[in-house]
Amino acid sequence: MGCLISQLVAKFAFFPPSPATYELKRRDDGCFAAVSAAPPQSTPIPYGEDGSSLDVLYLDTKRGNKIVAFYLKNPYARLTLLYSHGNAADLGQLYDLFVQLKANLRVNLMGYDYSGYGASTGKPSELNTYSDIEAVYECLQTEYGVSQEDLILYGQSVGSGPTLHLAAHLPRLRGVVLHSAILSGLRVVCRVKCTLCFDMYKNVNKIRKVKCPVLVIHGTEDDVVNWFHGNGLWKMARDPYEPLWIKGGGHCNLELYPDYIRHLCRFIQEMENMTTKIRLRKIKQSLRLQKKSAVCSNRCCKIKLSRPKCCQCCPKPSCAKCFWLPKCPEWRPSCPKWQFKCPECLRPGCMKCSFECQCFNCSCRSINCSCW
Repeated sequence: MGCLISQLVAKFAFFPPSPATYELKRRDDGCFAAVSAAPPQSTPIPYGEDGSSLDVLYLDTKRGNKIVAFYLKNPYARLTLLYSHGNAADLGQLYDLFVQLKANLRVNLMGYDYSGYGASTGKPSELNTYSDIEAVYECLQTEYGVSQEDLILYGQSVGSGPTLHLAAHLPRLRGVVLHSAILSGLRVVCRVKCTLCFDMYKNVNKIRKVKCPVLVIHGTEDDVVNWFHGNGLWKMARDPYEPLWIKGGGHCNLELYPDYIRHLCRFIQEMENMTTKIRLRKIKQSLRLQKKSAVCSNRCCKIKLSRPKCCQCCPKPSCAKCFWLPKCPEWRPSCPKWQFKCPECLRPGCMKCSFECQCFNCSCRSINCSCW
């Protein structure tokens, strides 16, 4: 039943452009070329402005589909950007954006079409998109020698699903960019607090597994994927980078705002300057903080004293008052010279309000008691 529901959800979740905006043709040298399907017909997609050629790839996935990928090489690049596009778009529509990102960010860029999009075969589904990005990542490793330390994953809208799927399995990834990302497919339609079995792209569960810096970009006036999706992912990230909330930005126009490319350039530059030594230091700091929080969870919230073993004395010692005024009538100090500490200023050596009487015969422990 769950499988049938998932298939039904997939039919309403994916909207590939029909017809595709480009076609594939094999050149004389055996390589593929992308040809624009818009009039005039058979117009080849142009080269980049810097003269570097476009590699058009036709990759096999483990689910038996063939997907198209564009690889744009920048001779000055130190990092590679793996771009997973949003819904209702294909590589023909995104080529101009790829050229701009490659030049402005000074990166190599790999973009791909999901199964059923553009000239890729198969039908679009959640599992197919996972196998698609895995095939592209394997190609980057084998054909271009790109390691995960030099890779940044970029996911826009629906593309945040396969992006976080791959990022959760790459512990040494350089960075992740989430552009108008979703918490999950069902949460786009309605706000639910729990994750159901037939939900798609459960990013709300996968974001916690990503160990690299995460940049979240979202428009405050997004009427397709509400801003709370991006804000929620940013709050749940283990290593969140300074987010970019574009005031007045929608779902498909964030690239038009100057802050978009400016903030993205700063993120790329910081990722380039992040050496292995810095990354190891950040990992050690996070581990130290986790260890410290685990120790502090067994101590009092204010004075950092260990929780008492007696459940009758202080069943819930959530504040310092439990320790300054013990409730157990059988409690006695071990030191005969012990002097009760001041309950007003909570300072053990206060000369203004310390008590001279050290009587412990009564069990009320009241300040107004005659024993005091």
